[in-house]
Amino acid sequence: MLQEISLSDVKALVGKEIGVSDWITVTQNTIDSFAKATGDFQFIHVDPVRAAAETPFGGTIAHGFLSLSLLSAMNYNCLPKIRELTVGINYGFDKVRFMAPVKSGARVRGRFTVADARFRGAGMLMITYDTTVEIEGQAKLALSATWQTIIQFDPKDRPANV
Repeated sequence: MLQEISLSDVKALVGKEIGVSDWITVTQNTIDSFAKATGDFQFIHVDPVRAAAETPFGGTIAHGFLSLSLLSAMNYNCLPKIRELTVGINYGFDKVRFMAPVKSGARVRGRFTVADARFRGAGMLMITYDTTVEIEGQAKLALSATWQTIIQFDPKDRPANV
């Protein structure tokens, strides 16, 4: 994994997987905290007894949006830092698919491939990542997403060759 790169290095990374995060355990406490933060108290997330009795999951599962939100922690854990960065901005998602439930206690990790990198204006670089979240020990992914971020930098730092 690359620890640090320059703005001039980013274009060469298009099409390459540049980061695989460490595993994160999705605990019931994490799920409950997410439910409190979002107001989503559906029993499949917060009631282990009922979820075990009434669902095919054998217990509670993480909110899909919780799994998606973990991409931020995964990003910080494994993606190279850009030397010239002044601030990074979450621009949004073009496509998100929740493919398999993440059971309470499961471990997940993210994979990041640079799908595109385009300079926008004098001091902005938009990077699009194809991302996936894997569930340890399972063939089916928890989710896949196309994620766009914007890197802001001082325009004087923009590489001349791009």
